[in-house]
Amino acid sequence: MSLSERLVKLMFKRIFEITGNVAIVTGCSSGLGVQMANALANQGCKIVAIARRLDMLEDVCKKIEEEHGVETLPIKCDITNTDEIDATVKQVMDRFGRVDILVNNAGTGAVDHAENITDEQFQKEFDVDLFGTFKFARAVAKQAMIPAKYGRIINIASMYGLVGNKIAGSAPYHAAKGGVVNLTRALAAEWGKYCITVNSICPGYFYTPLTTDTLNSDFFQQNAKTMIPLERYGNEGELDTAIVFLASPNSSYVTGIALPVDGGYTCM
Repeated sequence: MSLSERLVKLMFKRIFEITGNVAIVTGCSSGLGVQMANALANQGCKIVAIARRLDMLEDVCKKIEEEHGVETLPIKCDITNTDEIDATVKQVMDRFGRVDILVNNAGTGAVDHAENITDEQFQKEFDVDLFGTFKFARAVAKQAMIPAKYGRIINIASMYGLVGNKIAGSAPYHAAKGGVVNLTRALAAEWGKYCITVNSICPGYFYTPLTTDTLNSDFFQQNAKTMIPLERYGNEGELDTAIVFLASPNSSYVTGIALPVDGGYTCM
């Protein structure tokens, strides 16, 4: 690493200093959740990884510890289950005594033409993406952040929480993620007096192990060139700066926003 690269890295860490903070990341067994957990761990955060598959969480946590040298805690939790969420937050408080950062990333996605979507598909989307996000935010605020008079809540919405689309029918996903965007505003307004900021990130299409083959198909490559000003999909690491910025104490006057990280998709 060159001297200039080292200086940039040191400057970045000094501005967005979160060393020793405790960060809960839901949906942390794969994909964007793992990427965001690594971004926070790289800045010195202790990581509490939440998902339903404990074996995968343990593997993720082991790799984070080896790469970044931070303490981790994997916890199996269904974010649609209020009792499990409350118990999970209590376990984190018993272990660390604090929760500084919550990244509400867990989600699902029903894809079909709207006229074919079942009631059960629509309900599941809301139970996971919207209600689950609220439940976890509520538990963390009540048990940790309001008593501490400090917190950073980052809800992972979607660019499809801001716009519609013609490429893949997913009305429940649009509705739930749109709800997450406005839930974010509501919680930001209500909890600001406790020095808790609540923001949302609205990612576009990103490469993950589950999306790579689809995004590399001829159809999706052409879609990127047509619909995205940067003419490509997002790569690993391109969410890092957004998550670290919103998690930092120095983003203290930023709350209630919906930040698209989508290559410009929603600007057209």
